[in-house]
Amino acid sequence: MPAPRTVLLTGAAGGLGTLMRDLLPAYGYRLRLLDLRPVEGEPDALTVDLADRAALREAVRGVDAVLHLAGISLESSFDKILKANIEGTYHLYEAVREEGVERVVLASSNHAVGFTPRPVGADPLIPVDAPRRPDTYYGLSKSFGEDLAQFYWDKHGVQTVSVRIGACFAEPVDVRMLSVWMSPDDGARLFHAALTAPDVGHTVVYGSSANTRLWWDLEPARALGYEPRDDSERFAAKLVAEQGELDPANPDHAHLGGRFCTNPPVWPY
Repeated sequence: MPAPRTVLLTGAAGGLGTLMRDLLPAYGYRLRLLDLRPVEGEPDALTVDLADRAALREAVRGVDAVLHLAGISLESSFDKILKANIEGTYHLYEAVREEGVERVVLASSNHAVGFTPRPVGADPLIPVDAPRRPDTYYGLSKSFGEDLAQFYWDKHGVQTVSVRIGACFAEPVDVRMLSVWMSPDDGARLFHAALTAPDVGHTVVYGSSANTRLWWDLEPARALGYEPRDDSERFAAKLVAEQGELDPANPDHAHLGGRFCTNPPVWPY
């Protein structure tokens, strides 16, 4: 499919949304910005709660695709996760269905499979069809999102690429992140591929750079046309000197989800 002219970017005030606001227009997209909070420096951005179905449908109207980054991105109470990530994503898909939008790129997460043991040594890379093993209510909501996307493809013909994002920051901040890091530039490359690849139906991919210490299989993402150019290894010497290598005997290091499996960071709001 040709590059969409207009993309609704939800979660535009968040960390990942802010990065994509700067990077995606270079690929030819006109972004319509949406967030629960005002988007700093963007007076035309839409301030919409995902629970407001009428406002959400109006926000979706006329766009070519949606990049859905909105929601709670850490652990929280089930009630808060339910409202923001589960009901909110359902409301988005209903708006997409009602307005005839053909493509969604959904921010899933590696925490949908967080209790998967992390590869060690010669262990094979984790495939996208590994059984889902969410590590938190947050991860559970991302597992739901993938099922919701599959349902809307099978039932209503809405195409989705669900991207199990690792950690998209300017640089990794700990040794675990060396394996799951996605540079902002590679993030934009992956989202562009997900927005433009033909006939995706519902496709699940992992989202990271081509890291030397990679834990998961990037071939499904490459099949969309994604060509990662970055590698976290240039940050490795400093991080390992400060923190040491990962220890399989440490419960925080035993699984793909890291400390989300043991003592997850909590959403502050």
